[in-house]
Amino acid sequence: MTLLRHPANWWRENRLPLLAGITALLTLLLSVGGAVGVANAATKAEGVEGQTFTIATDTTWAPFEFQRDGELRGIDIDLIRAVAEDQGFEVKIDVLGFDGALAAVTAGQADAVMAGMSITTERKKTFDFSNPYFDSGIQMAIAADDETITGYEDLAGKTVSAKTGTEGYAFAEELGKEYGFTVTGFQDAADAYSDVTAGNSAATFDDYPILAYGIATGNVDLKTVTEQEKASSYGMAVKKGENEELRTAFNEGLKNLIEDGTYQEILDDYLGDDAPEATTIGEGKAVLGNEKLDVGKPGELPKNPNFATDTPVTNGTFTIATDTTFAPFIYQLDGTDVGIDMDLLKAIAANQGFEVEVKTLGFDAALQAVQAGQADGVIAGMSITDERRNVFDFSDPYYESGVQMAVAQDSDITAYEDLAGKTVAVKTGTVGYDFAEQLGSEIGFEINAFQDSADMYNDVATGNSAATFEDAPVLQFGIASGNVPLQIVTDPEPGADYGFAVLKGQNPELLEMFNAGLKNAKDSGAYQMIVDRYLGIDDAAASDNSFWSLLQTSFSPLLQGLGLTLLATALAIVFAMALGILFGILKLSTNPFLRGLAGAYVNIFRGTPVLVQAFFFYFGVPAVTGQPLDALTAGVITLSLNAGAYITEIVRGGVQSVDPGQMEASRSLGLGWGASMRRVVMPQAFKIMTPNLINQFIITLKDTSLLSVLGFAELTYQGRIVIASTFRSFEIWIIVGAMYFIVIWLLTVLSNWFDRKFNK
Repeated sequence: MTLLRHPANWWRENRLPLLAGITALLTLLLSVGGAVGVANAATKAEGVEGQTFTIATDTTWAPFEFQRDGELRGIDIDLIRAVAEDQGFEVKIDVLGFDGALAAVTAGQADAVMAGMSITTERKKTFDFSNPYFDSGIQMAIAADDETITGYEDLAGKTVSAKTGTEGYAFAEELGKEYGFTVTGFQDAADAYSDVTAGNSAATFDDYPILAYGIATGNVDLKTVTEQEKASSYGMAVKKGENEELRTAFNEGLKNLIEDGTYQEILDDYLGDDAPEATTIGEGKAVLGNEKLDVGKPGELPKNPNFATDTPVTNGTFTIATDTTFAPFIYQLDGTDVGIDMDLLKAIAANQGFEVEVKTLGFDAALQAVQAGQADGVIAGMSITDERRNVFDFSDPYYESGVQMAVAQDSDITAYEDLAGKTVAVKTGTVGYDFAEQLGSEIGFEINAFQDSADMYNDVATGNSAATFEDAPVLQFGIASGNVPLQIVTDPEPGADYGFAVLKGQNPELLEMFNAGLKNAKDSGAYQMIVDRYLGIDDAAASDNSFWSLLQTSFSPLLQGLGLTLLATALAIVFAMALGILFGILKLSTNPFLRGLAGAYVNIFRGTPVLVQAFFFYFGVPAVTGQPLDALTAGVITLSLNAGAYITEIVRGGVQSVDPGQMEASRSLGLGWGASMRRVVMPQAFKIMTPNLINQFIITLKDTSLLSVLGFAELTYQGRIVIASTFRSFEIWIIVGAMYFIVIWLLTVLSNWFDRKFNK
């Protein structure tokens, strides 16, 4: 028989194990709770808890912000409130309209704006953006009963509507230039839609979620007739340089809401089946914390799943000429051609299945190369102008630029009027040059023209010029990198668009492939990734600007350039000596024809500049013969013929300096004229010629620097390339000058030793 134990006895027997178990359970719960608390705390930004921020927003931008039953609602509104709750701060919503919201933030009346605001390069100049929270796209809609319009081409001669300040408006304006329609702008999307239903406009352009929401709710009597066009992502924005803690808190909160599914619920609530996956927002990349879109490194093909870069190469190889010193569009980094132009060209080639051979020549030389048939096309930040259209066929524009004025950092010049009676620096062949020329006739200032941007910047920094005019992105890139000691004092003036160009009437297939690849790059977002590599300079890491760091990074390319300088010099001297001896002897001939031929050769090549001769052989001869010459070949021919003309006179003078009796004596001993010259006269003449020949060799070595205009990568060219990316011309030219000096000094020592050894 089993006896039931008294509860008191049971408690006495089991209290210790039971208490130990309860203690362990409580410890486990507390530790888990503490861990959760720590994890939650780790995802909260510092400095915002308990604060209240004023958020400016739009009024009529459903489903992102709108009013229903007197209550402000929408994706933007629900999201910012959810983020605020997650991060422990309060928000006060100011409904001001889009333009009013932007003005409120810039004026300090609001801390941030959240109004379906597209993240664009232009807006990044004024605002700092959060991580993207929605990827948009543009669509065209027409009246629901309209059966006449099915595509863009049906809009020719008609009017379309769009909301001002939106990407839909900008897209419609650009498209209107191509298809021949006009755009009417409205402050509210509802008015733009009503203009279509009333028959005043044939179509409207808007972000697809806005159109889809309005049509799905039955409030907009329209229908979409086109696929979505790629547009920028939306982001919350604060005034540049301010409220960084709010932006960080938004990013952290957005990350949390994506991970726990809250943001997906918000999207589903407003967009239903059209809602995107929250984890793929931001060009197909999950938005986590302060993570940025991986735009890749300079020179890399864009890593974008929607943009093919593995197309088989079946469309041939094309030679493309470009500039040398136009960062961020074209410059060299670690010996590789990089920049917006270069990366875009290579991406388009990979997308369209052709290969490119790039010739970096300088802007003027690049244009001449295309005209002379040395290159198939040119891409060099080249503005599309009516005058250039007479010579070139242009692609669709790939960048919209503008001209800005910059002055020295300690300058008191703040406006164009302050330039009266002064001098400004500009780069030849640019829109900045044209703008300065026109403005100079109005204001009354002079112009200093330069071949390279770095040279004109230095002209201003040293006080020789009062200001410079340059394309806005080029100026901004140089100043932001810390290598251009100037300050911008004006807003960008409207400038021409940049385009890729081929010679008029030639290479239409190349132009067609470029346009197709450019469209694919823009539609997929690959184009924006490339632009952000170079113009997303806010996130650029600080670089070491010391002289020794500059020397370390530039020494390798400069050494390569020195090697090519010595190669060109050696080849030129060998051929020049042969020419000089031949024509020198011909000048001593008794035959008037041979003597005249030698005289003509000397007069032509001593009477024209080396630079003109280089251009003639590199651009002129191929234009006549149809046979292109590479830069080394054209350069060696130029230097050989030029130096040969001078050596001709040195040989003639040396031979004539030998006592005529030496020739008579050798002839009287039975030696022929040729043997007498070779064995008796020339050895004595060379002793006399040696100092002049050494001097000519040195001149030839220095003249190799002129070949840089042909894109020959000798020492001076490499120096210009380094300056193009660093803008530090003073230090680089010191290094280049020192390298020339050392080589010429060694050459002089060697020559003097040779003279003493063999001419005793």
